[in-house]
Amino acid sequence: MYLRNQLKKVQAHYKALKEFYTEIEKLEFDYTLSSYENLNVSQKALLEAYLKRFASLQDYLGAKVFKTLLDKAGISYVKMSEVLALIEKEGIINLDRWIEFRNLRNQLEHEYPDEIEDALKDLRHCVESFYELEDVVKKVFLFARQFDETIKLP
Repeated sequence: MYLRNQLKKVQAHYKALKEFYTEIEKLEFDYTLSSYENLNVSQKALLEAYLKRFASLQDYLGAKVFKTLLDKAGISYVKMSEVLALIEKEGIINLDRWIEFRNLRNQLEHEYPDEIEDALKDLRHCVESFYELEDVVKKVFLFARQFDETIKLP
Protein backbone atom coordinates (compact mmCIF):
# COMPACT_ATOMS: atom_id res chain seq x y z
CA MET A 1 0.00 0.00 0.00
CA TYR A 2 2.90 2.33 0.78
CA LEU A 3 4.30 1.95 -2.72
CA ARG A 4 0.88 2.53 -4.23
CA ASN A 5 0.54 5.81 -2.30
CA GLN A 6 3.98 6.92 -3.43
CA LEU A 7 3.12 6.14 -7.03
CA LYS A 8 -0.06 8.23 -6.75
CA LYS A 9 2.10 11.17 -5.73
CA VAL A 10 4.54 10.48 -8.57
CA GLN A 11 1.62 10.37 -10.96
CA ALA A 12 0.30 13.72 -9.70
CA HIS A 13 3.71 15.37 -10.13
CA TYR A 14 4.14 13.78 -13.56
CA LYS A 15 0.68 14.82 -14.75
CA ALA A 16 1.27 18.44 -13.74
CA LEU A 17 4.76 18.43 -15.25
CA LYS A 18 3.40 17.08 -18.53
CA GLU A 19 0.67 19.74 -18.62
CA PHE A 20 3.21 22.49 -17.96
CA TYR A 21 5.51 21.05 -20.61
CA THR A 22 2.69 21.05 -23.15
CA GLU A 23 1.96 24.71 -22.42
CA ILE A 24 5.65 25.69 -22.56
CA GLU A 25 5.91 24.07 -25.99
CA LYS A 26 3.18 26.45 -27.19
CA LEU A 27 5.12 29.52 -26.09
CA GLU A 28 7.21 31.46 -28.54
CA PHE A 29 10.11 31.33 -26.15
CA ASP A 30 13.74 30.77 -27.07
CA TYR A 31 15.27 30.94 -23.57
CA THR A 32 17.05 34.23 -24.19
CA LEU A 33 16.87 37.19 -21.85
CA SER A 34 14.96 39.31 -24.36
CA SER A 35 12.47 36.51 -24.94
CA TYR A 36 12.06 36.05 -21.19
CA GLU A 37 11.47 39.76 -20.67
CA ASN A 38 8.66 39.63 -23.26
CA LEU A 39 6.78 36.96 -21.35
CA ASN A 40 3.83 38.01 -19.26
CA VAL A 41 3.53 37.17 -15.57
CA SER A 42 1.46 34.03 -16.23
CA GLN A 43 3.98 32.70 -18.71
CA LYS A 44 6.86 33.32 -16.30
CA ALA A 45 4.84 31.57 -13.60
CA LEU A 46 4.40 28.62 -15.97
CA LEU A 47 8.18 28.30 -16.31
CA GLU A 48 8.56 28.52 -12.53
CA ALA A 49 5.86 25.90 -12.04
CA TYR A 50 7.53 23.56 -14.52
CA LEU A 51 10.85 23.90 -12.77
CA LYS A 52 9.26 23.31 -9.37
CA ARG A 53 7.50 20.15 -10.57
CA PHE A 54 10.62 18.90 -12.35
CA ALA A 55 12.60 19.30 -9.13
CA SER A 56 9.82 17.91 -6.93
CA LEU A 57 9.38 14.84 -9.09
CA GLN A 58 13.08 14.13 -9.21
CA ASP A 59 13.46 14.74 -5.47
CA TYR A 60 10.56 12.47 -4.60
CA LEU A 61 11.72 9.67 -6.85
CA GLY A 62 15.25 9.84 -5.48
CA ALA A 63 14.44 10.36 -1.82
CA LYS A 64 11.45 8.03 -1.44
CA VAL A 65 10.35 5.90 -4.35
CA PHE A 66 13.69 4.38 -5.37
CA LYS A 67 14.24 3.11 -1.80
CA THR A 68 10.74 1.65 -1.62
CA LEU A 69 11.24 -0.16 -4.94
CA LEU A 70 14.50 -1.68 -3.69
CA ASP A 71 12.85 -2.65 -0.40
CA LYS A 72 10.01 -4.36 -2.29
CA ALA A 73 12.54 -6.20 -4.43
CA GLY A 74 14.48 -7.33 -1.35
CA ILE A 75 17.60 -5.48 -2.47
CA SER A 76 19.59 -4.09 0.44
CA TYR A 77 21.43 -0.78 0.49
CA VAL A 78 22.99 1.50 3.08
CA LYS A 79 23.84 4.81 1.41
CA MET A 80 22.04 6.92 -1.15
CA SER A 81 24.87 6.36 -3.59
CA GLU A 82 24.08 2.64 -3.38
CA VAL A 83 20.39 3.29 -3.97
CA LEU A 84 21.14 5.19 -7.17
CA ALA A 85 23.67 2.60 -8.36
CA LEU A 86 21.19 -0.21 -7.74
CA ILE A 87 18.36 1.66 -9.45
CA GLU A 88 20.66 2.15 -12.42
CA LYS A 89 21.47 -1.57 -12.38
CA GLU A 90 17.73 -2.27 -12.57
CA GLY A 91 17.60 -0.13 -15.73
CA ILE A 92 15.45 2.64 -14.28
CA ILE A 93 17.93 5.51 -14.52
CA ASN A 94 21.19 6.44 -16.13
CA LEU A 95 23.21 7.48 -13.08
CA ASP A 96 25.30 10.10 -14.86
CA ARG A 97 22.19 11.77 -16.30
CA TRP A 98 20.40 11.55 -12.94
CA ILE A 99 23.29 13.32 -11.22
CA GLU A 100 23.37 15.86 -14.04
CA PHE A 101 19.65 16.56 -13.55
CA ARG A 102 20.18 16.96 -9.84
CA ASN A 103 23.11 19.34 -10.28
CA LEU A 104 21.22 21.33 -12.89
CA ARG A 105 18.23 21.67 -10.62
CA ASN A 106 20.47 22.77 -7.74
CA GLN A 107 22.12 25.37 -9.97
CA LEU A 108 18.76 26.77 -10.98
CA GLU A 109 17.65 27.02 -7.40
CA HIS A 110 20.74 29.03 -6.49
CA GLU A 111 21.12 31.16 -9.64
CA TYR A 112 17.59 32.07 -10.49
CA PRO A 113 16.83 34.93 -10.90
CA ASP A 114 20.20 36.47 -9.98
CA GLU A 115 22.05 35.20 -13.05
CA ILE A 116 19.10 34.99 -15.39
CA GLU A 117 20.91 34.16 -18.62
CA ASP A 118 22.64 31.13 -17.08
CA ALA A 119 19.40 30.14 -15.37
CA LEU A 120 17.55 30.29 -18.69
CA LYS A 121 20.08 27.94 -20.30
CA ASP A 122 19.62 25.53 -17.42
CA LEU A 123 15.84 25.88 -17.59
CA ARG A 124 15.98 25.08 -21.30
CA HIS A 125 17.93 21.93 -20.50
CA CYS A 126 15.29 20.89 -17.93
CA VAL A 127 12.49 21.45 -20.43
CA GLU A 128 14.39 19.60 -23.14
CA SER A 129 14.92 16.74 -20.68
CA PHE A 130 11.19 16.21 -20.11
CA TYR A 131 11.07 12.99 -22.11
CA GLU A 132 14.03 11.56 -20.23
CA LEU A 133 12.35 12.17 -16.89
CA GLU A 134 9.11 10.82 -18.31
CA ASP A 135 10.98 7.65 -19.28
CA VAL A 136 12.25 7.27 -15.69
CA VAL A 137 8.68 7.61 -14.40
CA LYS A 138 7.44 4.92 -16.78
CA LYS A 139 10.28 2.59 -15.80
CA VAL A 140 9.45 3.12 -12.12
CA PHE A 141 5.86 2.08 -12.79
CA LEU A 142 6.94 -0.93 -14.85
CA PHE A 143 9.32 -2.04 -12.08
CA ALA A 144 6.58 -1.56 -9.48
CA ARG A 145 4.23 -3.78 -11.50
CA GLN A 146 6.42 -6.73 -10.55
CA PHE A 147 4.98 -6.37 -7.05
CA ASP A 148 1.45 -5.25 -7.91
CA GLU A 149 0.05 -6.14 -11.32
CA THR A 150 -2.82 -3.70 -10.92
CA ILE A 151 -0.47 -0.72 -11.16
CA LYS A 152 -1.15 1.12 -14.40
CA LEU A 153 1.35 3.19 -16.32
CA PRO A 154 0.81 6.93 -16.05
